[in-house]
Amino acid sequence: MPADGRASTIQAASAPLAWSGILPTKDVLLAFGPYFLLATLEGLLQAATLALTALGLSLVFGVMRVVNVAHGEFYMLGAVTAWYVTTMIGLPPAVGFFVALIVSPLLVGAVAYGGERLILKRLNYNPESTIVATIGMLYIIQQSVLLIYGPDARPVAAPFYYRIQLPWFGYSAYNLFVIAAAVVMLLVVWFVLTRTRIGLVMRATQLDAEMAQAFGIPIEKVYAFVFTAGAMLAAIAAVLIVPIRQAHYLMGLDPLLLSFIVVIIGGLGSIRGTIVAALLIGLSDGIISVFFSPTLAKMISTLLVALVLVFKPEGLFGAKAR
Repeated sequence: MPADGRASTIQAASAPLAWSGILPTKDVLLAFGPYFLLATLEGLLQAATLALTALGLSLVFGVMRVVNVAHGEFYMLGAVTAWYVTTMIGLPPAVGFFVALIVSPLLVGAVAYGGERLILKRLNYNPESTIVATIGMLYIIQQSVLLIYGPDARPVAAPFYYRIQLPWFGYSAYNLFVIAAAVVMLLVVWFVLTRTRIGLVMRATQLDAEMAQAFGIPIEKVYAFVFTAGAMLAAIAAVLIVPIRQAHYLMGLDPLLLSFIVVIIGGLGSIRGTIVAALLIGLSDGIISVFFSPTLAKMISTLLVALVLVFKPEGLFGAKAR
């Protein structure tokens, strides 16, 4: 069910109970509990996929100093590829899904690698030029998918359908799987960045690209790897969420805008800030959408960005410019 429909349904059901003032305080709290739990779970679901998507955007900016406006289209391309894989191979939904979870990021990564080599590298990663270039990449990917895939939104079957009984209601086990899978992916990224040689090279390039190059680090190869990895993270997030949403050629816009909000609040290039901001935005969006309205949730997110830009321009965990 879409977020607006879910929110209105829950509000309609809860309003006469929780806010009428007829029930005693204890009953009000008991009525409030199920909706708060549901809102928290929905918020965690959004935060999990948003953290993966925004982390890819943050990595690209942090290491390359490139604002990748096409990041949302890599997300969309991952979802559309998942639909093609699960539909065309004719295997059971669970097998098709896990094949898509491998094939989709690889295909999206190949597209991102080609764009980085053919376009961004030729522009010498100039910040202003790459913004215009990635806008061009956005339209090329979007219109190509529209021509091949079409304008219709199409569902992708979940790998399994099972409900886990919680204290007040049953909840989709697949939704919980998405949250767990996103946490595992975030831990893998953290391990790579902090415990491996490639992570050390990426951090050195992020701190001082010229000094890293002077020490023999091939920064152009590092840039290619980071841009590809960022796109693959977005594709993984899309494959995880598309059985809950639907694959559509315009579905990359909201993840792109939310990812920018997360990265701005958390701090450009800050992995810790990205994860914290994703949790903040995801949970607040889930809870506010259920108890008030999705529009108010988006307004509050925009207000947070404005406040951060005014009072802490580097973000909550970003490094101050020297």
